[in-house]
Amino acid sequence: MKCNGLELGYVYCPNHHYVCDECHGKEQFDEILRLALTVKGKNPIVNAEYMMKRVSIPMLGCEHGWIAAASLMAAIRNTGQITISDEQIKEALYRTKRQAIGAYCGLTGICGIAPAIGASFSVILGAACPKDRETAVTMHVVARVIEAVANEAGPCCCKNFLRTSLSLACELVAKHLEIKLSNDRKIICGDSHRHPHGCRASKCNYFNHVV
Repeated sequence: MKCNGLELGYVYCPNHHYVCDECHGKEQFDEILRLALTVKGKNPIVNAEYMMKRVSIPMLGCEHGWIAAASLMAAIRNTGQITISDEQIKEALYRTKRQAIGAYCGLTGICGIAPAIGASFSVILGAACPKDRETAVTMHVVARVIEAVANEAGPCCCKNFLRTSLSLACELVAKHLEIKLSNDRKIICGDSHRHPHGCRASKCNYFNHVV
């Protein structure tokens, strides 16, 4: 995909090739959105693992933020405990796409998965600037997610961040929305060899210790 647009960018290949944020991952975003509307799982981590296998995404990248919102919103809807429309799922994904941008975990300290979880709570609670509790809860949720992924950084790993954030999100959904999500599947990462900066190995909760 090539739009010939110009923008200030931070991530490009050694040969100076560049893909703008608008074009970046467009096909993947559309596919993740489609899966969010059709997946039947009530476990957000299992939903995320399914999406990562079905959609061609890189080892690291903003696509993991999109999957975070998609898998969490779908899981909450699939419990049947509250009504979530297709439009609400789409809205959570569209909001996430505006903030989940590649490399910003390092550039600003905000991993795109944090606003993804935040967007999900915001859409469900109806948070907005004039609101009181709804906005406060959403902000507290995002703060908790940022703290959780910060404890897993060094180097950053989007796969770990996604799983860690969704596991925490299950707790936060139970606390703030009073909805119990399934979170009982042991996940073992099969992507350690793909990490361009080196896997954290035994420091990661999802590392496969059996060789």
